[in-house]
Amino acid sequence: MAIEPATQSSIQLAAKVLAGGGVAAFPTETVYGLGADATNAQAVLRVYEMKGRPRFNPLIAHVANREAAEAHAEFNEVARKLADAFWPGPLTIVLEKRPGSGICDLVSAGLDTIALRVPANETARGLLLAAGCPVAAPSANRAGHVSPTTAAHVAADLGDAPALILDGGHTTVGLESTVVDLSGPEPLLLRPGAIPREEIEDVLGKKLGEAAISNQPSSPGQLASHYAPRARLRLEATSIEPGEALLAFGNTALSTDGPMVNLSPEGDLREAAMRLFSALRELDTSGCESIAVMPIPDDGLGEAINDRLRRAAAPRGC
Repeated sequence: MAIEPATQSSIQLAAKVLAGGGVAAFPTETVYGLGADATNAQAVLRVYEMKGRPRFNPLIAHVANREAAEAHAEFNEVARKLADAFWPGPLTIVLEKRPGSGICDLVSAGLDTIALRVPANETARGLLLAAGCPVAAPSANRAGHVSPTTAAHVAADLGDAPALILDGGHTTVGLESTVVDLSGPEPLLLRPGAIPREEIEDVLGKKLGEAAISNQPSSPGQLASHYAPRARLRLEATSIEPGEALLAFGNTALSTDGPMVNLSPEGDLREAAMRLFSALRELDTSGCESIAVMPIPDDGLGEAINDRLRRAAAPRGC
C-alpha cells in the first residue's frame, strides 16, 4: 500500500488500479471511499472482504455526472430535479436499476434498486473521469468503525489492503451523503447526511417520508450499530463520570481534567459535522472506556450528526 498525494499522475495511477480489478482509496467531500470498478464483481467482492462488510449491505456507485447516472438507473422527474439541485455534491439517490446496466449485483446487494452519487471533490471527479467506469466506494474503514476523513485514518484501519491511497487532505464536509429513495411512489429519507432534509424538502416542495425498518438495508448507513469507536458512547451527557472522555459542543463545555474535544466552540453545526469522526478517533486513542457526548441540536445538520452518534452508541452487533 502506498499513500500518494492526490496529483494528476497519482489519479491516473489509481485509475489503472481500478481498471486492473484492484482497490484504491480516495477522498470525496464527505469521507474517504474504498473504490473498485462497479462493473467488476470480483473487484467489488474485494471491497466487501477488505472492510469485513456484510454482503446484504449495499454500496453506493459513484459516477462522473448525471448523464452517466442515467445509464444505470430509471430517472424520473423528481430525480432529475434533485440531481440538478445537488449534484455534484453529497446527495445519494436510490432508483430502480436500469435493465442492461453494467453495475454488478453485488453493488446493490441483489436489490432491484441502485444507489448513485456524483461527488463534488475534484480528486474523486478526476478519478471517475480517468477510470471511465462507475466506482463502488463505501467508506474506507473497517465495517462498523468510525468513518475516515483523512488518508491516515484509512491506513490505520485497512493497513496495506488497498493498492493505493490518494491523499487529498481532510475532507471538507466530514459526514456521509444524505440518501433519498425515489424508487417508490413517495420520496423517502433513508439516511440523514451532509445535505439537511429541509434543503431537499424545499426543492421538492413537500416533506420527505421515513423509511420503514427492515432487516434488508436499501442503502448504506441503515444498520443500527455503525460509525462506532472502541469506547462506549454516553449521549446527552450533562455531567462527566470518572474515567470518561468528553465530546463537547458549544461554548459551555463541561469541566473535565480528562481528554476532551470540542466539535465547535462557536456552536457551528457545519464545523461539528466536519470534525465529528476525527474527534471520535482522537478520543478513542486516549484509552478511555467511555465518551460522554454533550447534547447537540437536532435541526439542520444536527439531525445527521445525532444519527451517527446514536448508531455509534448502539449495542454492538446490531
